[in-house]
Amino acid sequence: MQKLIPNRTNLFMEMEEYARENRVPIMELEGIEAMLQIVRIQQPTKILEIGTAIGYSALRMAEACPSAHIVTLERDQERYEKAENYFARSGMGDQITLIKGDALEQEDEVRLLGDYDMIFIDAAKGQYKKFFEIYSQYLNDAGVIITDNVLFKGLVYEKAEIEKKRIRNLVQKIDQFNQWLMENDRYHTVILPIGDGVAISRKK
Repeated sequence: MQKLIPNRTNLFMEMEEYARENRVPIMELEGIEAMLQIVRIQQPTKILEIGTAIGYSALRMAEACPSAHIVTLERDQERYEKAENYFARSGMGDQITLIKGDALEQEDEVRLLGDYDMIFIDAAKGQYKKFFEIYSQYLNDAGVIITDNVLFKGLVYEKAEIEKKRIRNLVQKIDQFNQWLMENDRYHTVILPIGDGVAISRKK
């Protein structure tokens, strides 16, 4: 599937290489292509992204939907500064509002910039349920929430065999989030086994 994915721009390829070399978690190619297709179909006016990292997915969404404005949050100073640099170089910086801070503490600022047609969650995996609960209230009625890494390299299936306690606890939290999300009676949710696992939730 990766071989079938068209080449990205030079800037995106540079960002992918930087992420590989510096172990920055960005969305896997198959997963982001699926998400971008949803963006193209949905044509959101405003997107909220929880977890900027170096700005890769924000810029990919901005390119896929030039009419969209993206509000994105990042708490790590080094990644925040790297994202700022990439946004400036991309020529799409006007489409993006970058907020510095922990997503668990930035609700007031995010609320002032909303409501949102799409929310993309790709930050601290142990906090997925809190992120969803805090920010889903600012999602428009026809809105979609996309959550990455919900299969976490397949470990949600193999959690009983994980030796490291920290990883085992994290995987357990992701598994609990998946079950909670699938049972949430306010959303239709499907989990796609592509990339690192992508959940797509739409308001009922």
